[in-house]
Amino acid sequence: MSVSSLGSLEEVPRPTDVTLAAGIQRTQQFNAEGPLLTDVAGTLAVSVLSTPGMIAMIERNCAILALEHLPAGKATVGFEVCVKHVAGALAGAACRTEARLREIADGRKLRFDVEVRALDDGAAGERVIGLGTHERRIIDVQQHSRSAGQPQA
Repeated sequence: MSVSSLGSLEEVPRPTDVTLAAGIQRTQQFNAEGPLLTDVAGTLAVSVLSTPGMIAMIERNCAILALEHLPAGKATVGFEVCVKHVAGALAGAACRTEARLREIADGRKLRFDVEVRALDDGAAGERVIGLGTHERRIIDVQQHSRSAGQPQA
């Protein structure tokens, strides 16, 4: 699936009440292409999935997982990423990001275990290219819109 065809988060179906629970999971397939790639300013002979691109796909998957379990008017913002990029994926590679909600802390902090895999890697099959954790915080969208960019007391 190309990045441009992933669609808007506004299209995610939403429940009427919060249905978040530890253990819920979501996967999202994508292709390593376009803005997800780097050649490290021309120092590599080929383009590969960049670490920021991989993290963007992890965050997107976790955000959608949370949105599928939050009512309209609520969303999440990412505030911590701890990920190792342990292997490369060439331009055009099919990849999959996996997220599992490990914990809900203080009723608003969501802690995810995350992994990214390159698919169809020849004889090797799938292989892990990234793994770690990601944290998001539940917000009220209207309140966040009013206070974003304002100095905190």
